Amino acid sequence: MARNPNPFFRNPMAQQQAVPVPSVKTKKHQLDKKLYVRLAMTQLLRTQWRWVFVPVGIIVLNVILNVTGAYTNWWIYLVAFLVALGYVLFWVIQFTGVSQLEQYKVMFEKFTYDINNKQINAMINAKEGMQIGWEMVKSVERDKDAYILVLSRGQFIHLPFSIFNSDHDIKFFERILRQKNLIR
Repeated sequence: MARNPNPFFRNPMAQQQAVPVPSVKTKKHQLDKKLYVRLAMTQLLRTQWRWVFVPVGIIVLNVILNVTGAYTNWWIYLVAFLVALGYVLFWVIQFTGVSQLEQYKVMFEKFTYDINNKQINAMINAKEGMQIGWEMVKSVERDKDAYILVLSRGQFIHLPFSIFNSDHDIKFFERILRQKNLIR
């Protein structure tokens, strides 16, 4: 078979050279367990702040009933406060427990991140790591000193600015986040 010199008639099945995807490589970073509990609680309270209105509504209803004299009691104030406190303590215990369990130990390993348009590679070393697709990232918050990529309740990736090698890497990472419509 004669070889066609015209470049428009190339064999579409021929192997193409792999084009390297531009990416951001970070320094090693390990999430502190106390920081994890604090960030997880902050994330929970940001997403579930509406539940504050339940005990407040019960207390307001009780105040109205006490003022009108329809039903006088004091115990409902205590119950509403204890239920709200119990809810917060439940989540603090859950997140603290996650940081202590063996099966979640991988969340607190030292990782280097290789971030590109397709995925986030969290690498423990050159051979061990995991891929996190951008479809798994629900939202991104930019804190005063870090990015927080929220995967689900209690699962997130904390990327402090200090692990990026340069300001250019931070800008490139922000551009990826804008392309994915995760920040504005």
